[in-house]
Amino acid sequence: MSSQIKTLILLAALSAIILFLGAAMGGRAGLIFAMILALGMNFFSYWYSDKVVLRMYRAQILEPHEAPQLHAIVEDLARNAGIPKPRVALIPQDSPNAFATGRNPENAVVAVTSGILRLLTQDELRGVLAHEMGHVANRDILIQSVSAVLATAIMFVASMMRFAAFFGGGDDDEGANPLAAILLSILAPVAATLIQMAISRSREYLADETGAKLCGSPLSLASALAKLQQGAEQRPLQGSPATENMFIVNPLSGRSLAGLFSTHPPVEERIARLKDMARRS
Repeated sequence: MSSQIKTLILLAALSAIILFLGAAMGGRAGLIFAMILALGMNFFSYWYSDKVVLRMYRAQILEPHEAPQLHAIVEDLARNAGIPKPRVALIPQDSPNAFATGRNPENAVVAVTSGILRLLTQDELRGVLAHEMGHVANRDILIQSVSAVLATAIMFVASMMRFAAFFGGGDDDEGANPLAAILLSILAPVAATLIQMAISRSREYLADETGAKLCGSPLSLASALAKLQQGAEQRPLQGSPATENMFIVNPLSGRSLAGLFSTHPPVEERIARLKDMARRS
């Protein structure tokens, strides 16, 4: 299935959750409100989701003279991938991680945290950047960015539902039963995460494979993933759970029950696949 079709399915499924929540919260009036919100968020997320995510993490665009080695690696990988060189951004957080965003390769940005620059060797960093370039080359970045913004909207509407259920009085012909509204407000973000999982997990495997080919060293990426997993567990990223699908490793949760709902496949499985790729090559 092409990336464009997956994007449409993602938009439709996440938008449907917003519409369902709106109808449950306020009947016909809520449905109209949710429809306007969904249409607006779809338009907004297509054109501006990358800017929203970068601003959310206070990422600053780096000019070539500010990070010459980083830009040199990205430029070389872009040449290998046959795509335009993305812009490079720095996220001022100690948690080691990275992501790529943008609606297409011509408008892509690769963002890294300050923590990852301190933790990884140059070969490992090249492997991570190659993984992110894999997302750009495979046109995953629109899917990731749009789903992050729409999932954030779903969490916002769900919070409104809980507030209305607690303080809005009893049920009526137009609204939902308060207990049902509370239940829906809990289940809707879970459903949004499951939709993100359905698409993101397979794309992570593909980005690992593409990245390993671009950098020419599957073991460097495997080593980086092991370090990043440990680093994320020790120093979780400060950010929204709705954006976790964008990062190379799950930035917000360690080894816990929450890992069952992670948008990322197990790091151990990703490392095993990369090592098998290295043996075969």
